[in-house]
Amino acid sequence: MRERLVGKLPICGELLRGTLLERTVRHTKNCPKCARGEGHQVFVLTVTYPGGRTRQISVRRERVAEVRRWLSNYQELKEAIEAICELNHALLRPERSAAKARSKL
Repeated sequence: MRERLVGKLPICGELLRGTLLERTVRHTKNCPKCARGEGHQVFVLTVTYPGGRTRQISVRRERVAEVRRWLSNYQELKEAIEAICELNHALLRPERSAAKARSKL
């Protein structure tokens, strides 16, 4: 079971931690689009670091799909690591595993 999970790990360089936000920016002067109340759609990657420090990175529209894929890869890897850790926790308690095996007999 554990080896199967390890084999499915999406290990690659295309990993990204954070949250992709879609925002509307409005200029205060000389912008007809903003004057009509439309504003400009922008994408921002927000990453929180230890100590509560947050960094925001502007993402160009043509890279949004790529960023979403990288964020998804990170989540898949994180979920797989958590599943492997749970299996390893069970392996550290052999008395429980042995008791469960005996009760199934």
